[in-house]
Amino acid sequence: MIYTYTINGIPVQTGDIICTMNGKPNVLPGEFWRLVGRLVPGDVDHIAMYLGPDGRCVEAGALGVSLFEIHDGVWDSEHVMMDRGTLVDTFYGVAYPLGDLELSDDEEAHMRQKVADYCLSHLGRPYNLNFLNPDTDEAFYCSQLAYKAYLEVGINLNTGMFMEQLPGTNQIIYPQEIAQACKFVKALKFH
Repeated sequence: MIYTYTINGIPVQTGDIICTMNGKPNVLPGEFWRLVGRLVPGDVDHIAMYLGPDGRCVEAGALGVSLFEIHDGVWDSEHVMMDRGTLVDTFYGVAYPLGDLELSDDEEAHMRQKVADYCLSHLGRPYNLNFLNPDTDEAFYCSQLAYKAYLEVGINLNTGMFMEQLPGTNQIIYPQEIAQACKFVKALKFH
């Protein structure tokens, strides 16, 4: 089933990618996550995927691949931080991997369902600390989960982004890379 929802006024459907910046001012765990976010290139430090129904999302974070719920269409990471392994982040926008493709309604629904099914079939897998191995299905980091899910429907979100000062980092699937590879709607103000 394909669900629709709105997060901070931006529409999402099953399989759309929520982009965030690590951290939130004046919240102690938020300050820690802001420092972690500085290690990741670009403004987008973390991603989750909207599944539905209502505000149900999936992410690969400190707790591994897990579900959490957005309440009342408002991104409030402090409210759900214990469900997310104390991650505190700020809503940045939404990436639409299927946004610029000319798909029939049936094709798009099939792809969205397959992406969601992939994520759900990997619930409970641990966090992948080996960022240079995005092709494993045994453990996942945030953007790797979206990358692998979309490979299931023939969409490769790895654009080869790399950090100039570190050779070989083009294997890493960066959250910013996914935001740039897709149609993207940036939040008007950050929450």
